[in-house]
Amino acid sequence: MGMLVEGVWQDVPRDTRATGGAFVRPESVFRDRVTADGSSGFRAEPGRYHLYVSYACPWAHRTIVFRALKGLERVITMSAADPVSEPNGWTYESRPDTANGVRHLHEAYVRARRDYTGRVTVPALWDRERQTIVNNESSEIIRMLNTAFDAFATRELPDMYPDALRGEIDRWNDLIYPSVNNGVYRAGFATAQDKYEEAARGVFDTFDRLERHLAGSRYLCGDSVTEADWRLFTTLVRFDSVYHYHFKCNLARLTDYPGLWAYTRELYQYPGVAATVDLKEIKEHYYRSQPRVNPSGVVAIGPRLDERDFMAPHGRDVVKVTG
Repeated sequence: MGMLVEGVWQDVPRDTRATGGAFVRPESVFRDRVTADGSSGFRAEPGRYHLYVSYACPWAHRTIVFRALKGLERVITMSAADPVSEPNGWTYESRPDTANGVRHLHEAYVRARRDYTGRVTVPALWDRERQTIVNNESSEIIRMLNTAFDAFATRELPDMYPDALRGEIDRWNDLIYPSVNNGVYRAGFATAQDKYEEAARGVFDTFDRLERHLAGSRYLCGDSVTEADWRLFTTLVRFDSVYHYHFKCNLARLTDYPGLWAYTRELYQYPGVAATVDLKEIKEHYYRSQPRVNPSGVVAIGPRLDERDFMAPHGRDVVKVTG
């Protein structure tokens, strides 16, 4: 995997020697915000912003889901990367970029910051007016999409980060991000046995806790679907197809957890969400873009899981919150 070094793309693989074999995710760099009133310097306006994403990436998938849930497809344009991201990082050839005409995402990063040094990641929210990346942190972009563009949204949905639930949402996020969202990567990219086992076991410890919680709660925060559910969903929907085998998170499958699996199916069946999930592209990306994990580039044929499985009745509408 490459990165930019003072604006030049170089083949710099991840080096886990300094961390004893543990994978440590770098912090996102672009952290500005779009606001409805423009007080941030970036006003929410139709046609001004563009999302660079990949259908394969769970972090980018969060923003694709929010864009679909809010009906912002005509408000915020989007470029989806090709499935395989080697050797030049996220590439826009089979589906050309409509904002800047770049072939590789690192070109847009350099346009935003000529001397940029760091990994080139999706999602990235681009501002056509100021010709820069506003933000490349998924958790912050989805909060912008949650409310900042409401004046232009075509679907009316409740606030998914409401004041009354923020403390609870944050607690779930603080548990799920390190142990599940990033936990599968910490397991998959670890180069030491103890670091791998710690991360992999952490995934399933949290799965066990989620399974117990969802037995008495329709969503993570009771009867209301929130940001925390969607942040979890994009990892769950990939779990059996790639993380179970490719990242060696194989103590169990998602489908071995009745409550968690039904919960995933319910979220998948929300209007507009199924169209954001492409299991074939997800598998092709992981197996063919991570040669240090899968040197052969051969894509596994299993599991036998497709849209029909995710569209099966979920029964979550009868779950009663028990406190």
